[in-house]
Parts: sequence; C-alpha cells; structure tokens
Amino acid sequence: MTSTAPPTPDAAPEAEVGHAAARPAPTRSALWRAAAHRHRADALVGLGFLLFAAWLTHGLWPNPNGRVLALNPEDQTLYEWFLAVDARALFGDFNLLTRLLNAPDGVNLMANTTVIALGVLFAPVTLLAGAPVSFALLAGLNLAGTALAWYLLFRRTLRVGRGAAAVGAGVCGFGPGMVAQTNSHLHMTAQWLVPVIVWLVVRLLRAADPRRRPDGAGPDGRRLVTSALGLAAVVTLQVFIGEEVLFLAALTLLVMAIAYALVDRDLARRALPGFAAGLLLAAGLSGLVLAYPLWFQFAGPQGVADGMFSPHYFSADLSSWWTLSPLSLGGDDASAGLTTGPAEYNAFLGPALLLVTAGCALWLGRRPLVVACFVAALVMGAFSLGPDVVLAGERSRLPGPYTLLIGLPVVDGALPMRFALAVLPLIGTLLALAVHRAAAHPGPQRWIVPAAVAVALLPVVPAPLPAADRPPLPEFITAGHWRQCVPPGGVLVPVPLPTPKEPWPMRWAAAADAGFALPEGFFIGPYGRGGTAAMGTYKQPTSALLADVAKRGDLPVIGPEQQAQAARDADFWNASCVALTDDAPHADRLLIALRQLYGPGTRIADAWIWRV
Repeated sequence: MTSTAPPTPDAAPEAEVGHAAARPAPTRSALWRAAAHRHRADALVGLGFLLFAAWLTHGLWPNPNGRVLALNPEDQTLYEWFLAVDARALFGDFNLLTRLLNAPDGVNLMANTTVIALGVLFAPVTLLAGAPVSFALLAGLNLAGTALAWYLLFRRTLRVGRGAAAVGAGVCGFGPGMVAQTNSHLHMTAQWLVPVIVWLVVRLLRAADPRRRPDGAGPDGRRLVTSALGLAAVVTLQVFIGEEVLFLAALTLLVMAIAYALVDRDLARRALPGFAAGLLLAAGLSGLVLAYPLWFQFAGPQGVADGMFSPHYFSADLSSWWTLSPLSLGGDDASAGLTTGPAEYNAFLGPALLLVTAGCALWLGRRPLVVACFVAALVMGAFSLGPDVVLAGERSRLPGPYTLLIGLPVVDGALPMRFALAVLPLIGTLLALAVHRAAAHPGPQRWIVPAAVAVALLPVVPAPLPAADRPPLPEFITAGHWRQCVPPGGVLVPVPLPTPKEPWPMRWAAAADAGFALPEGFFIGPYGRGGTAAMGTYKQPTSALLADVAKRGDLPVIGPEQQAQAARDADFWNASCVALTDDAPHADRLLIALRQLYGPGTRIADAWIWRV
C-alpha cells in the first residue's frame, strides 16, 4: 500500500494564492448586488417607516394643491410661502431679507422659521409641481427620515438588533410630539440630522479616548479633526433647517454629557481634553460660517433679538405627561385642553409608556448611557413645565426648573413645552437597549420586556392626520392673469390683505412662485413695543378699512379724506395694483368700497383690479 505524503505547510497557501489570482475581480454591479443583499433588511425597515409616514399624511394626497391639514391651515399657508421664496435661490436670490412680504419693509428670513435648506433642496419640486406638493412630501419625509436616521444610529453605534432599533426609532420618528408638530411645523419635524450630530459627538468622544488606540499613545488626532469638521458642517446645515431643534439637541447632549461623566469619571478624565478641543474646533468652524447669518437674525434689518411667545403660556401641563394625545389611537379630544393647540401635543406619552420606560431603565442598571438618558429625560421633561407648574389646567405657585433659564439671551425665547420633544429620542434609546438585551437573555425577560414595550406603545400609535379640502385658487392667479396687473417683483395688494390669522392671500404668491410681493402678512418682525418681536405688523388705515368691510359687510363713509389716504397707502406699499377676487368675503361690498377709493376697476378673469 502506498501512502501520499501530506502537503507542506506552505503548499495550501500557495495553492490558495494561485486560485485567488486566477479568480476574476468582482464587477461593480456584483459589488452593488452584494451591498444591496447585505442591507436589504435595513432597507425594508426604512420602507416600512416611509409607508407609515405616507399613511399618516395621506389626507393631503392625491391633490396637495386642494387639500390642507385641517388642524393648522394657517401655518401650512405660511410654510408653503416659505418654500416658494426659498426656491428662488435657484435663480440666484440668496438674500436673507426678502421684500416679497410686508412690503416695503420686508421680512428677515433668519428671524423666521423659513426652513431655508429644505426649501432649496426641494426647489425643483416647488418650481415644477408647486409649494403644496413640496409641503406634503416634507410632512411625510421628515417623519420617515427622522425614524430611519435614529434606526441607523442604533444599529451602527449602539449595535442593537434590527427589531430593537426599529422599536426605538419608531418612538423617535412617530412619537406623539412628532406627529403633532407635523401639523405644519416643518422646522420642528425635520430632525433627521440630530442622529448624525449624536453620531459625530460619539465619534469625537471615542477619538479622544486614548484607550481606544492599540498603542494607547493618546487621542486619535485624525478622527478628532474629521469628527469636528463633520460636526461643524452638520450644525451649520441644521441652523438653516431649524434652530430650535438644534438648541434642544445641544441642551440634551450637554445634560447627558454631565450625567455620563459623573457615572464614568475615568473616561471623563481620559477623554475630556481631546473631546473639549474637538468641540471647540467644531464651534469655531461653524461660528465662522454662521457669524453673519446669526448677526443678521438678531441685529440685521427686520431682525429680532427676543422671543415673542410667553413661557408662562407655552408650557406643558404636568398632567399631559400621563395623558394620551388626541392624535393617538388610544386618545380622545377631551385632553386637547391640556395644551395650546393641536400642533403642541408634545408630552402626552400616557401612563403605560412612562412606567415601562422607567422599568426598563431600572432593569438595564447603572450603565453610563442608561443613566445619562434617564437623567436627561427627567431634566428636559422638567424644563417643559415652564416657569410655573400647571396641573390639569390649574396654575400652581410651585416654580418650575425653567425659571433658571429666564433672562438668558436667546435661550429664554424657546417654548418650554417643546422641551418635551427631546424626551422622545431618550425614551427610544432606552427601549431599544432594553429590547435588545431581552432578546439575548435566556430567562423569561426574553418575552416579558418586548411584550411590556408593545403594550405601552400600542395606545400612542398615531392615527392619520385630519385633512380637509380648501378653496381653489382664483383663476386670476392660476392662469397667470396677475402678470397683467403687476410686473415681476412688483407689489400686488390683495383685498383683504393677509394677516397672521387670515394669511390666505399668501397662497396667491406661493402659487405664482413668489413672483410678486405682498404688503403686511404672516411673519415675525420687530413691530412690538420698543421694537420687540411681534407676529405681523400694524395695518395701514386703508388696509384696516377694507378688513372691516370683509369681516362685517358694512360699508363705511368714504370721502376725499379716505381717498387721499388710500393713495398714500398705495404709495407706502409701492403698490402696482390692487386686486379683488370673486371669492373674497363680502366681495360685493368690497367692490363698492374699492370703486369709491380708487375709481372704476378693470375686470380680468375672476378678479377686479385697480392699477395704482
């Protein structure tokens, strides 16, 4: 019998090398297919988020131009105008002061929540399909994008399982406060950059920890710099989406950092010098870019340096925390009186979710991240109560922690009740960690924890947002007849003029791609006492006269004095023409008043115009 000698130790590697050399390199399409296969489960989760967001906002479709979110149509009109003005950047209009509203003074775009970055990003959609289509898309995409961003953070940074990440991200993207803010507050729901900011802060911290380097020689300088550069870029972009979200994220991270450092003091001692240096670099770089826009916001033309909303009024009722939102499947309209409006159901988590979250935090133990999330949730929830604690609609004499912030520049302009929005990602993180740990636990916790989380989340699952039909725009606008009345960029005076409570003529300008300017309108400007912030501006005498006719239908006495004033007001506005459409309230009475003020008008389509 003959035997075959075993190969030498080098034989197998040589054969493998030769075999590998003979194997053709994978094609680009093969690499794409492999990547798609590897991430298909994540893609399915993202698709699920997108479909759920589409279901929640389906009331705006299939005709966004003819539909409106029924609970806050005024703000939707405002944001559609913002999107139309932002789209002008494609034509080179990068001015931070626009004179397309509140003519002739204009509006400071930085002092208003104009979602500039979103408007520029969706400018092609706005110009091709209209601002209402961009609004409807953003209403859903903000929810889905925020949930997906948190899902990827939980998967890549916390390394939790897909199911646990999906649960936590669902709370972050579709929690009661997020769904409520979808009622026309695009600047508050566009939170998909917040997980990116968190990831960059974590990356910065890890780069600053010498123990994470194999040689332990010190911080990873390259990762420190790249993390700081990325953080500066993302923070800068977020400023042009929503400053309030950035403020809430920064304050929450500050509280978490303090709590984390107190629990893990060794890490704080090791990483603090490099971490602080990276943050200073990020702040310095973003400050260079944002110095002028922020100066323009607070001290530039039409800028405001104060908040116009009272923290005593816009504070969360303590009982709202254990109440279900009227926009949730388990809620009802009886709880609507616990907040200022349907866009501000920011707390409203319900008793089950609060109890289960607290139980999960206790079960997870004293892990630094768990402690940091739990402490930050308590602090931000406490701040949401405002200067005086309110319970079931009754204001008590017990001061709230928000009192500590009153008087601080810029900071005290934030609405206390919106601090509750920062609690959603913290709860989402705790639930994701708990479900992930339970999945790897051999005991009964493996099913008890997920079951408890499911029971707690079921009542807060949101229902589709109420939507309604809205009046069609006049043919005078949709058919472009307005061009016979006002040159591009000129001032058109709609009758009655837009106000914060009745901003409807701003739809005209949005439908015309902001092709003309309007006097007065819905915006924030320095028209309060002593130049403080106010909503809208004061009315000119002619505007007040016409508004009264539109409201009451009563014809005032109009003589030479009123006619002279109407001419002066038209000059003040730099008006090209005045327009009255057939759908105006008390249009017949307004027509009589306008003929007495400006003489015979000209009929164009469904409008009367007066060239002034």
